[in-house]
Amino acid sequence: MLETISKGFRNAKARLTGVAELNEDNIEEALRDVRMSLLEADVEFKVTKIFLERVKEKAVGQAVKLRAKAGDRALSATPEQHFIRICQDELIELMGPVDTDLVDWAKKGPTAIMMVGLQGSGKTTTVGKLARWLEKKKKRPMLVAADIYRPAAIEQLQVLGRQLEMPVFTLEGKSPPEICEAAVRHAYETNRDVVIFDTAGRLAIDEPLMAELDEIKKRTKPNEIFFVIDAMIGQDAVNTARTFNDRVGVTGVILTKLDGDARGGAALSIKEVTGKPIKFLGMGESLDKLEEFRPEGLASRILGMGDIVGLMKDFEEVVDAEKAEEDAVRMLKGKFDMQDFLEQIRMIQKMGSLKDLFEKMPFFPGGLPEGVNLDDKELVKIEAMISSMTMQERTHPEHFVVTSWEMITSKAGIQQKRRAADYDEKRVKRVARGSGRKEQEVKELLNKFAMMRQMMTQMGQQSGLLGKIPGFRQIAQMKKMAGIDLSQIMNAAGMQQGERKFSVPRAGSNNDKNKEKRKRKEARKQRKKNKKR
Repeated sequence: MLETISKGFRNAKARLTGVAELNEDNIEEALRDVRMSLLEADVEFKVTKIFLERVKEKAVGQAVKLRAKAGDRALSATPEQHFIRICQDELIELMGPVDTDLVDWAKKGPTAIMMVGLQGSGKTTTVGKLARWLEKKKKRPMLVAADIYRPAAIEQLQVLGRQLEMPVFTLEGKSPPEICEAAVRHAYETNRDVVIFDTAGRLAIDEPLMAELDEIKKRTKPNEIFFVIDAMIGQDAVNTARTFNDRVGVTGVILTKLDGDARGGAALSIKEVTGKPIKFLGMGESLDKLEEFRPEGLASRILGMGDIVGLMKDFEEVVDAEKAEEDAVRMLKGKFDMQDFLEQIRMIQKMGSLKDLFEKMPFFPGGLPEGVNLDDKELVKIEAMISSMTMQERTHPEHFVVTSWEMITSKAGIQQKRRAADYDEKRVKRVARGSGRKEQEVKELLNKFAMMRQMMTQMGQQSGLLGKIPGFRQIAQMKKMAGIDLSQIMNAAGMQQGERKFSVPRAGSNNDKNKEKRKRKEARKQRKKNKKR
């Protein structure tokens, strides 16, 4: 979703790369690229103008310290890095600061939260997501179905209530203001400390809608009024937010459908236009997919620097830290199997879309390479193939390998046997039929899995080199914990890339090859000495 905005900043950085200093001319050229991308991403025109003026003011005439000291270390900075840092600070200033905590808790009785927005913005789903988020904060929410106009709106909220195991309050034959007023009393009587009103929306803003929302506000005196807006409607999102804020007085904004084709302009514009912060981001259909909005995280992603903090928060929500440590030790022992692989895939699926995860990683400073398409359907295909295997096959993938001996002839004309291997065609065919995939796809999965397992083994062997990379410094310690003989890893599934044929290395085979090399080398030296004589 951030590709349109990010492109301009990438171009600006490339334009400034290699310049000796920042001056008005080269900054103006760089800002021209940024201006085009911001406007293409539906950032409001006045907001774009204000942002560019702030960046230019800070960048022009400011001396760039190419070298600086941080303690005992000497650090260096280039003009383009200085420019990007100014952009990052101004993006954060544009969208923040944000306090995602609901500070206006009711001192007596339940805290009332009113959700407003146009029809189709994802308001009802967001009510469920917010309730799940509050439950994690040790609150006891009650949902209120106050949208009596949209067909199946009440039923949709009741389905969400059953999924969340939370009560849903509604009254037949009553108006939305009456329903909300009665809901507050009912929450107080049933010891529910938060009430969330799912109010009605319209296809466009009209007076009856606003009058109804005003009446609900008067009767219930909500502690928070969240405006829910679809980020995919672009520039209209800002205009709609402004109107709702003027009439109802919103306290915060929730942007939805940011995992779709939204260009991200609304996220940069709303705070500047309305003065009200974005509190949460809706990133998917799952009820867990409500992220606390972090301006610094989104700014880093826009500039192609990733969002490690956001990634770690996603990781912590779906991963048991103790189990993750055990799995890491198992990998280094060479015991990583298809069942582990399946669990990893399911964990990734819980964390969100692949594209969103990679955007949060700092490994691609210019964004993902062009032409790279991260399709979540590929994970579904892999999951189907592994699920079609028996538990014995998952835990022992070497069962897919059948070994044989073949005769080979050396250059010297000497024939000898060589251990070879192939796939068990019956097993492959059964898995392919059970998962609805082609046999070739199953073989490719087995190849990729074995290559991945080998790579994990090599990672453990080369921890000295990888220890310089953040995140891999503990591998050497983990190796000691596991007490590993790394030469034994992958002794049964060391497949090399190819359609059918692959070799099966034996324990100690590398040592044997090294001995043979040394013998041949010594023999060549001896022959040279004999010739000289």
